Amino acid sequence: MSRRRLSDRRTSPLVLALLVLPLLVTLLGAPASGRAAAAPAAFAHPGVLVSRGQLDFTREKVQAGAQPWKDAFDRMMASRYASLSRTAKPRAVVECGSYSNPDHGCTDEREDALAAYTLSLAWYVTRDSRYARKAVEIMDAWSAVIRDHTNSNAPLQTGWAGSSWPRAAEILRYTYPDGWPRARIDRFAGMLRTVYLPEVAGGSRSNGNWELSMTEAAIGIAVFLEDRAAYDRAVALFRGRVPAYIYLTGDGSLPKTAPGSGLDTRDEIVRYWQGQTTFVDGLTQETCRDLTHTGYGLSAISHIAETSRIQGQDLYPEIADRLRHALGLQATYERGAPVPGTLCGGTLKDHLGPVTEVGFNALNGRMGYAMTNTRALTEANRPAGSNNLFVAWETLTHAGNPR
Repeated sequence: MSRRRLSDRRTSPLVLALLVLPLLVTLLGAPASGRAAAAPAAFAHPGVLVSRGQLDFTREKVQAGAQPWKDAFDRMMASRYASLSRTAKPRAVVECGSYSNPDHGCTDEREDALAAYTLSLAWYVTRDSRYARKAVEIMDAWSAVIRDHTNSNAPLQTGWAGSSWPRAAEILRYTYPDGWPRARIDRFAGMLRTVYLPEVAGGSRSNGNWELSMTEAAIGIAVFLEDRAAYDRAVALFRGRVPAYIYLTGDGSLPKTAPGSGLDTRDEIVRYWQGQTTFVDGLTQETCRDLTHTGYGLSAISHIAETSRIQGQDLYPEIADRLRHALGLQATYERGAPVPGTLCGGTLKDHLGPVTEVGFNALNGRMGYAMTNTRALTEANRPAGSNNLFVAWETLTHAGNPR
């Protein structure tokens, strides 16, 4: 748009406004699709995946020795992530190739982030400050050193680690304030803003689990930073990606595509959906790839919606039908139902992992959906542990949690 056009006196104010508005929307990071801003006027803390009320419920159940929470807590405390002798292994540059090959700090970063979250939960339940101090030690070690992520898996690695860090930081900043000096909190916030957020905020054109995990990191970081623009951008990505990740028959003969995906033809869409040509309610873009990657995507969807609910704008109603059908479809075959030949050639690979508790609790416990197969799979897998990437201890934090 030229300067001359903008200054032309013959251009009416209305036309001028119509010309300039899209540019302003882009520059200001306003949410897509004409929706109102999603970010709260005031952020709730702790407010990433778990709220104070949910943490209190968890602590009450463990202290009372109630099940399945006590067994879930014991499993967490027996894990390597709860060790008080853990030594952080920070790196200035974490280099992660495809499937973490090479793995130059990738596993160390993810597991240190999970350890910080695990230790923060241990602190909250036990009120033993040793766990809080160890979590702070780990976070301080990384915030003092890390500067970048490189190689092909950098966006996904940043999303995975960046999902765990703000969960831990939210708990410690707002329930252990005297033990984490303000200067170190600010340094940690600077790490999230400069090292993690730029890598995940723009999303990904790769498989859906990438963008969903990156968006989970982005929304959690936005809460910790109280960055309303970053929060709105994350919600806009979420709203564009979920309908493109989980199919419903109302979508038509083909799945929806994510904004900017460049998938314009039936052949391109079918290829992106792993060659699947028959679409049923709850099928995901990665079901025919394997259930493990599907689990990553469904877990991130649940986590993002859970954080949004805590922050006062519940995204679950927008995606409830997709998520409940997706969990139910995958759970049906995880439980051993025969796979029809029209679905992924009659064969599904791998397993979802410990990823159903958050979504099941929200949809069944709070929204009232029956979800028979998801219930059976969730209860059979209790107490859920960790996938050693970005999911951890969700029976402990979310099983039957009404808050």
